[in-house]
Order: sequence, then structure tokens, then C-alpha cells
Amino acid sequence: MAVLLAQISDLHLDGGERATRRAERVMDHLRGLPRQVDALLVTGDIADHGEEAEYEEALRLLAAPFPVLMCPGNHDVRTAYRKALLREVPDAAPVNRVHHVKGVAILMCDSTVPGRDEGRLDAGTLAWIDRTLSELPPGARALLAFHQPPVEVHHPLPDSCMLENPRDLAALLGAHPRVAAVLTGHAHTAAASVFAGRPLVVGPATTWTLRLPWEGDEVADREQPPGLAFHVLDDDGRLTTHYRVVV
Repeated sequence: MAVLLAQISDLHLDGGERATRRAERVMDHLRGLPRQVDALLVTGDIADHGEEAEYEEALRLLAAPFPVLMCPGNHDVRTAYRKALLREVPDAAPVNRVHHVKGVAILMCDSTVPGRDEGRLDAGTLAWIDRTLSELPPGARALLAFHQPPVEVHHPLPDSCMLENPRDLAALLGAHPRVAAVLTGHAHTAAASVFAGRPLVVGPATTWTLRLPWEGDEVADREQPPGLAFHVLDDDGRLTTHYRVVV
């Protein structure tokens, strides 16, 4: 059975009108689709400063009639994220969750390093990924999602703070062919590549779009409308991605 997923990333909610309005536009678009998605993935930097009030706003903005699956980004703070967004006891440990959507295991992983922009899947998270994938039933499909891309996107800003230990992840994925693709955010640009023999899809940002080196010197294009991705994972484990902007 094909699974339809939406992905948004990098909302950077800061209590200001601009970030709020852009997130509202994307969520209104998703809620108004003639066919609802099976789930929405939010790949980090939900808050801009990691404050509880920003997560309270996110909880309101992201309310939807479909499951909303989240992972933190480098701007997020685990304790406030857990308390205000997940309604859990505050804890500074990595926030790793697995969700099952129409037979697909979606692992939302915490690649953040507190106080740094670079990402790292620490030993505990890698062990959790390995254990979670190993416990899936035979033939089950899986997707892996986290914040920082494990490959360069050919812009000096995101490439200076990408995932620091991609080889560790590649080695793990070598033992788990059931993972159909890797989904990330962080780069503020819609992009596609390959990692460990799997599709790597970088979701566009809600807040602003990265201007690539050949597009001009100013890094942030704040006039581009917010973007989102639609992923269709078919019965053969093939991922097809469509990008959209919301005007």
C-alpha cells in the first residue's frame, strides 16, 4: 500500500508575525487538500530560540487531522521541546521516536548536539536505530528522518554544519536494506542526492530559502514562499518526491 507523506522543516517560530504566518499558510494548505496525507514529518528547527512559548505556539499551529511526526533541530532545546511540545517530563537525552504509518516504520531521530549547529548521531541513537530496525517484521518498509544532511549540498553555510559522522550511519544502513530513504532538513533548500545507496531528500524550509552561490551573494531569500515536500513510498519501497511552494 502506497503511503503519502508531507514534509516541512525549519519553521523557526520566534513569536514574530512573519514566521507564524508562513507556518499557518503551509498548515492551512495541508489541511485543505482534497486527499489528506497519511502523516506530516517536521524535520527540526521548529523553534528559533528553543523557548517553551515557541513550542506552545508550534503545538497550536501544527494541530492537524493527520499524525504529525517531529524531530528536533539545532535551534531546538530538548528539555523545552519535551515539556511544551511533547507534554513529557523535561529530559536532556536525545529525542528519538518510531512511528508506524500504514505499515511503514518512520524513525524520527535526534541528530542535534546541544549548543552546536553541527549534527551527530551519537552512540545511543545509532544503537536505537539499529535495534528498532532489527525488531521490524520481515518485509517491513522504513524511512529515516533527522535534521542535518549527511552529505554536502554545495553551499558553504549548511556544509559547515552538516552531520559529522555520516560513515557511522552509512555502516549501519548497510545492515538494514529495508530503509527506503533518508529525509533531512536544515539546509533551507529543497534538494535531492544519494546516501549509502539510498535516496537522500532535503526538505525545503518554511521560514526562508537558501540562495545558492550561483544565485547571488546574499544567503537568505526571504521573498520565496514557504515550501514543502510530498513523498510517496510505494509497495516496492520506491520513494517519489514532489516539491511545492505555498503562495
